[in-house]
Amino acid sequence: MTGGKNPLLLGIDFGTGGAKACLVDQEGAVPGFAFEEYRILTDRPGWSEHNADHYWPVACRLIRSCLAQSGAAATDVRGIAVSSALPSLVLVDKDRRPVERAWNLMDRRATEQVVWLKQRIGEERIFQVSGYRLEDHPALVNILWEKRNRPAQYARVWKALTIDGYITLLLTGRATVHYSGAAFFGVAYDLRGRTWDEKILAEMDISPRLLPDLVDCDELVGKVTAKAAEETGLAAGIPVAGGQVDCNASWLGAGAVEEGDFHSNLGTVGNFGIITRNVNYLFSPVGRLMINFPYTVDSARTYVTVPTTLTGGQCLRWIRDVLGSEAAPSSSESGSAYDALTRQAEEVPVGSDGLVALPFLMGERTPIWDVNARGVLFGLSLAHGKGHIVRAMMEGVAFALYDSFRLIREAGLQVRYPMVLNEGGAVSRLWRKIIADVFEVPIVLARRRTGAPFGDAILAGVSVGALEDFAVARRWFEAVDPMEPDPAAHQRYMELFSMFKRVYEHLKSDFVELARMRERAGHAGQGDSL
Repeated sequence: MTGGKNPLLLGIDFGTGGAKACLVDQEGAVPGFAFEEYRILTDRPGWSEHNADHYWPVACRLIRSCLAQSGAAATDVRGIAVSSALPSLVLVDKDRRPVERAWNLMDRRATEQVVWLKQRIGEERIFQVSGYRLEDHPALVNILWEKRNRPAQYARVWKALTIDGYITLLLTGRATVHYSGAAFFGVAYDLRGRTWDEKILAEMDISPRLLPDLVDCDELVGKVTAKAAEETGLAAGIPVAGGQVDCNASWLGAGAVEEGDFHSNLGTVGNFGIITRNVNYLFSPVGRLMINFPYTVDSARTYVTVPTTLTGGQCLRWIRDVLGSEAAPSSSESGSAYDALTRQAEEVPVGSDGLVALPFLMGERTPIWDVNARGVLFGLSLAHGKGHIVRAMMEGVAFALYDSFRLIREAGLQVRYPMVLNEGGAVSRLWRKIIADVFEVPIVLARRRTGAPFGDAILAGVSVGALEDFAVARRWFEAVDPMEPDPAAHQRYMELFSMFKRVYEHLKSDFVELARMRERAGHAGQGDSL
């Protein structure tokens, strides 16, 4: 890395429940790190939003905090990259101001738009273009909801952005989306052609001018403007990279650079990712059930398949905020509230004394793709305490992820072990042990758990030429606390997993009826019909 006495790289990540930033030096050390939690707005059933006006002030505070901690001058920062949890949607007007609240990845309101798209364009046609299931998940479906339900506000929209795209816009003045993030627009994004399908956009009556410029993750898209420099404390002229999906950033930061690398996060959303170059898998029956998108490293030819349970770590955040004395929000990711909950769960045996949890607090993604599914505690009795509920939720999240993993393993996709855990709930040794036993795979923990912003800093370094290539991520990675699965615990968990699946199947039709009851009661918040 070249430059001043202390050349640094800045990474910024916006997740569903909070944002982080860090500065990284040429040896991989982190002289500055900051985190700030923000509210997830769920004031209507099925809706999940953020106050988009909060994003930029949060970014400014995080950047200033990192600079202050490091003692570095603003001119020491050589490059910047931003990531965010996807799908997300920030609609901005020509003055770069948010038009409405931002959508985050737990939002499930656009069900009528899914029906319309199936009838108007066709589910199979959309999948063959985008490699993406037609659900309420892709951003273009959410854009269609805005067009139909808030036409006056929609008329003001200049660009439809991801959260990281919005921050990059305010840093550089340019509206972009990296190819890994473009896949989350779905519907009219051509995954293999790496472009927008303007014919499908025309059938949706969505102008391509609404969509940002497509860029590579490591492409330099602009420089920090004078205005952004004044507000963030950065120096004007610092190059900014295209960016990446937050899970890519996290896994890159923990050394995931080769085909078959197998990494997991337990953030707000629980997921794992396996890097692949097998394009045929993406369009296979199993690939169709997963979320697939370009990976940061060689994004033109490398993909990552990402099974996702929609409320992973969010289940524990919900327990923290709703149940008992640990409800006070913590100022840190692994604060005392989560430690207290985990300690209670550690006292509970494998299987939570017969308590089975479906952790579907906002519906579910892979592999069941059920917008109507909801959380369930099955077998609850007076013999169960809070520790049982916490552990059952941890086990339920592991079951939800295993449900996808078993299909991927059966499909023969290349997987390199051990599984590497990194952010969020991965700090819980108990949760890691549960996952090792459920999956029946060896697990290690990343020693450095700076997470996604660390991967963003690596991306920034490669983009500006300060780091030779992405292989530095592997050199900087160190694994700790290896775990091997316990065969007896795995056998017990497989019995409970069968029960987990049966409970869901028995309730599947009831979830649909419950959703209809909510609609009839006027609480669905779905807006006008198409």
